[in-house]
Amino acid sequence: MKRPIIGIFALMATLCAMAAPVTVETPRISLVIEVENGHQPHYLYFGKHLKDNELKTIQHPWGGRMDIYPAYGMNPAAEAAFSMRHADGNLSTTLLVTGYDQTPTDNATVTTIHLKDPVYPTTVDVCYKAYRDVDMIETWTEITNGEKATVTLTQFASACLPIRRGDVWLSHLHGSWGNEAKLTEEPILPGQMIIKNKDGVRNAHTDHAEVMFSLDGKGQEGYGDVIGAALCYSGNYRLKIDTDDTDYHYFFAGINEDNSEYHLKKGETFCTPALAITFSNEGLSGASRNFHKWGRKYKLMHGDKERKILLNSWEGVYFDINQQGMDQMMADIASMGGELFVMDDGWFGDKYPRKTDNSSLGDWVVDKTKLPDGIEGLLRDARKNGVKFGIWIEPEMTNTISELYEKHPDWVVKAPKRDAVLGRGGTQLLLDLSNPKVQDYVFSVVDDLLTKYPEIDYIKWDANMNVANHGSQYLPAADQSHLYIAYHEGFKKVCERVRAKYPDVTIQACASGGGRANWGVLPWFDEFWVSDNTDALQRIYMQWGTSYFFPSIAMASHISAVPNHTVFRTTSLKYRIDVAMSARLGMEIQPKNMTEEEKAQCRKAIAEYKEIRPIVQFGDLYRLVSPYDKKGLASLMYVTEHKDKAVFYWWKTESFQNEHLPRVKMAGLNPDKMYTVRELDRVDVRPLDCEGKSYSGAYLMSHGLEMPTRNDVEWNKKNEWSSRVLLLE
Repeated sequence: MKRPIIGIFALMATLCAMAAPVTVETPRISLVIEVENGHQPHYLYFGKHLKDNELKTIQHPWGGRMDIYPAYGMNPAAEAAFSMRHADGNLSTTLLVTGYDQTPTDNATVTTIHLKDPVYPTTVDVCYKAYRDVDMIETWTEITNGEKATVTLTQFASACLPIRRGDVWLSHLHGSWGNEAKLTEEPILPGQMIIKNKDGVRNAHTDHAEVMFSLDGKGQEGYGDVIGAALCYSGNYRLKIDTDDTDYHYFFAGINEDNSEYHLKKGETFCTPALAITFSNEGLSGASRNFHKWGRKYKLMHGDKERKILLNSWEGVYFDINQQGMDQMMADIASMGGELFVMDDGWFGDKYPRKTDNSSLGDWVVDKTKLPDGIEGLLRDARKNGVKFGIWIEPEMTNTISELYEKHPDWVVKAPKRDAVLGRGGTQLLLDLSNPKVQDYVFSVVDDLLTKYPEIDYIKWDANMNVANHGSQYLPAADQSHLYIAYHEGFKKVCERVRAKYPDVTIQACASGGGRANWGVLPWFDEFWVSDNTDALQRIYMQWGTSYFFPSIAMASHISAVPNHTVFRTTSLKYRIDVAMSARLGMEIQPKNMTEEEKAQCRKAIAEYKEIRPIVQFGDLYRLVSPYDKKGLASLMYVTEHKDKAVFYWWKTESFQNEHLPRVKMAGLNPDKMYTVRELDRVDVRPLDCEGKSYSGAYLMSHGLEMPTRNDVEWNKKNEWSSRVLLLE
């Protein structure tokens, strides 16, 4: 039964007259905090937007700890968001209100609650940025050391949020290389749940720093109260849900403090990364739409510009790069209607040519044996073929077999007095971005390419190595614990420099596949590579989970060859096309190995994708039937803001004789509008019985359309893979 309260908190007692309720609000969300000088600030409410008369009678929650930023020491049995060792060794901290202010900006209002320890000159500002046109609140803290000597921060979460106990379920993403963003849904039980990453470089392979809380039981796509949270950080993180003997779950999110205590010098301020939080009473899909709109408008680089349809060379040729082959691939993608060609790994190295993955990283000069006309020749061929040109780099890395490593062995991440731990190819090493000289070098990799070759339109920025042993040859011995944080501060500085000088180039975040799918890097990147696994069936699952927090415009999805190079599954070309068309469409294949019929099918699909590209990349997502529900199919759709057009996707996920699949009800349409149906990427010998017919939005949302369980093709083309893409206008 649906709970009669709205939002997180059970509001049980009238607000103390001496305290001021501070309201942080977006168009459809209210966050209310009790603020009184000399006291700890407390949450009063988070949920559906409250009207003025509702705010006047707001009640005070009880049965739990409502501190907005609980500090350790005076109640050590309770979980804390913040702890420190003061200059005199004291481990206790109390944070009391000294005031607050609310500052409007062009698109948001920033509320800052000022806190101070009454005994020590330590201050913490808790900040909330509420947008006026999207339903998202970003919260972070700014910690300043006013003591006479260095203090040590041992816990420094970005935020704490108490969530009223009930039938609360958690949706989160986990996985591994080639199986990223696998969705897990589970009830929150007493004890602790930890979601964390300690890779040091790539933080989205094994787990994700984003979660959703469904407050009415197991999450539903179209209805129910849902809280979404995403930590906007590219490094190690920890999300913690603590459930004790009170009436609340306590959610903490921030940088992972393991082996990362931070020594804050006198007068220095430490800023934690933002936690983006949202609320929706339209279920999981509603919370996702909030993330997508916020991300496209305020976080994602070029979130308002359509993405080009590209061919990437990796699965087509791997390291076998040559001038003639690249020209041929450019001509092929141009002939199919593509707009961009990206040359992947294998194009560089002089003393040590890059023939496999065990050499040359750091030596970013053209291998003239492979490319005698150099990048100039590639750009010439791109112009000739009428496509843009992109290139792969991995600027944060080196190999022991490289000229860079021979010159600068002191630039790599390595524990003092120990041998370096080697990665990919048995030779790969990570450059230490805590070192300003390394930051300059990594910037120069991009700067040299784009200065010399300003026609380069796209960069695929890869990162295939973690922090394999803890140590910096740059940081002082006393600050070795700063490595994880300093690395990402250095990475941020490089990205800011790149974007300040090159704001228009498209950059993809690739990190052994989907290792950098996070809102911490996307302010400087246009998209991310979802996974190195391009198998269409497994991509349905991975892209489903990814869509919880990231819009389709940021999700690179490519048509690849079969058997797939990761799982060796053979799926139909139509199925591969239909999955790739649900995100940012591209190709990852050697076109010369395709038949003319296959090229013609891709040509038609690319033309149709150009027609629906604005709907897919900017439309509102409605997830309809989850592949994780094991109903034999998966289905979702995108709808324009004005609800005049939509694209409906339907994929079978298994195939049996005498199977009984549910009819899929659509969502997000205008019930009073009539929509005409047209199938895209059609391979059937006969059209669907709904082809060209018009249906009301009300009918499509209450009834849906019957989809045949198999594609109706010639006998010699029959296979187990069935899918549909429908354009509704």
